Amino acid sequence: MAESQSTSLSPIEVQDVEFHTDTQPYSPSSILSNVPIKLDIEHAVVEDDPRLWPNTKKTAILFIISGASMFAGLAANIQNPANAEIEQQLHASSGDISLSLSLFILIQGNFPVIWSAIGEIKGRKLVYLLSTALFTIGSAIVAMSKTIGLVIGMRIVQASGSSAVFAMGAATLADIYEPHQRGTMMGVYYSAPLLGPSLGPIFGGALTQGFSWRAVFWFLVIWGGIIFLAFLFLFKDTFRKERSVTYQNVLNSRLGEQQSSEAKDESRNISKSEVGGENQTTSKDIEAQRTVIPASAIKDIKLSITDVNPLPAYLSIVGRKNNVPILIASGFTLGLTFSITYTSARTLSMYYDYDALMTGLVLLAFGVGSVMGSILGGRWSDRTLTRLKAANGGISFPEMRLESTKIAMLWLPLSVIGYAWVCQEQVNIAAVCVMLFLIGFLSAWIYTITLAYIVDANTGRSSMAVAANSSVRGLFAFVAAEIAVPLQDTIGDGGLYTIWAGVMVVVECMLLLVLYKGRKWREASVEREKQTVDAKQTIARSALRPDYGVA
Repeated sequence: MAESQSTSLSPIEVQDVEFHTDTQPYSPSSILSNVPIKLDIEHAVVEDDPRLWPNTKKTAILFIISGASMFAGLAANIQNPANAEIEQQLHASSGDISLSLSLFILIQGNFPVIWSAIGEIKGRKLVYLLSTALFTIGSAIVAMSKTIGLVIGMRIVQASGSSAVFAMGAATLADIYEPHQRGTMMGVYYSAPLLGPSLGPIFGGALTQGFSWRAVFWFLVIWGGIIFLAFLFLFKDTFRKERSVTYQNVLNSRLGEQQSSEAKDESRNISKSEVGGENQTTSKDIEAQRTVIPASAIKDIKLSITDVNPLPAYLSIVGRKNNVPILIASGFTLGLTFSITYTSARTLSMYYDYDALMTGLVLLAFGVGSVMGSILGGRWSDRTLTRLKAANGGISFPEMRLESTKIAMLWLPLSVIGYAWVCQEQVNIAAVCVMLFLIGFLSAWIYTITLAYIVDANTGRSSMAVAANSSVRGLFAFVAAEIAVPLQDTIGDGGLYTIWAGVMVVVECMLLLVLYKGRKWREASVEREKQTVDAKQTIARSALRPDYGVA
């Protein structure tokens, strides 16, 4: 596993190296000086550095995690064409079906927080294997279910299993690619789950019409099994504990506890020797001595899942002022896309008399637009970052990437309004397809860039940052799914998506706020966190200095 992959440093070398979670310029001349080397934790020296792997190996990893993210995207929507048959055969109500869908989205959005915490201790591969196995087992049980209650329960299991790739996928790309490459690769990776809302109804409709609703879930079992075997035999773990802030924090805590225990034992031994008045040692003498952590102490400590508490890491992400607007904007963006794919199926069925397969083909326009927006938006953000870095004397910061969202900001609200009234007036289906394509393209363009920003702006915490992002998105999508149909029935597509257009304007204002204020907020948060860590270390060092005076 990844735990064995570490950099061997002597205790003296460990004392002379400082790790920072913010990007620091590196100068080779620092090696020749007596100044401690300040390493960006993201570029800490590791054995078998994943960023130095051949491009073919990186591409293989990219395709494996993209395949995994595609079934995660498919799983949420592939059931929709089979809902009528499920209701009939399992004697379920429409409320039961809606509950199964809403709970799936809620769990899929929030469970990555758990997977992320495990992955920061045990590595990426173990999480991928466990989660894929969980998804596959859940899918198989759904396919054999005879009651709607079991279907709902196993859909929750499915959701928890399929959710891991949303946090681990982006973190894996951060492991193997440099920041200036991530926008493009994030675009490729994220394009896979974006096809889910489009391909899901097509696959689900074809399988339901050709076989039965159970064939939908057996299809997911087969796909899950293939992905599991790919992770088992073709995927090499990219996690390196030296580059994980979470791992380092837990390790430091464990080392502090061990040193505290050893210091107390030493204190008792020294106190006994002082009773006879011999070999007296003052506290000043002890304080002057340099504390050296033996290398054997680091090797002896084995961290386990019980050491992981995801809450502090999660709170540190959502507590950063620059992250909050991005997370909220991301949540609203998913809420919009989920609302559109959910309500458009009803619109096409009621007003255009389309069956499940035809509905899926229309929604393919949204999926194709999303894929193109994701890939092109990612590439554009990389080019923008490179251009602004060159203009800034070779120094970059994460907020530069958000500059590339401006090109889509004017057109997204206009496209949403266009879709609203095209559907409301029931014009030719070609106009609906064009509006769906534009919304998919522009929303994916913006989201891919913000996802890359979340990774770049939270160095050493990439998986937890993406997990927090997924959690917020899941919550917003859950609410959007619950209110979409009542609002559509009350004010129609025209009123509903005019409101959404206004929400998108607010989202874009949030992105501009982070673009111009985010760097200041982020650096202030990093400094505040550093002061907190320093204070804790000071308290820990004080606890290690016992009182050697004799009463």
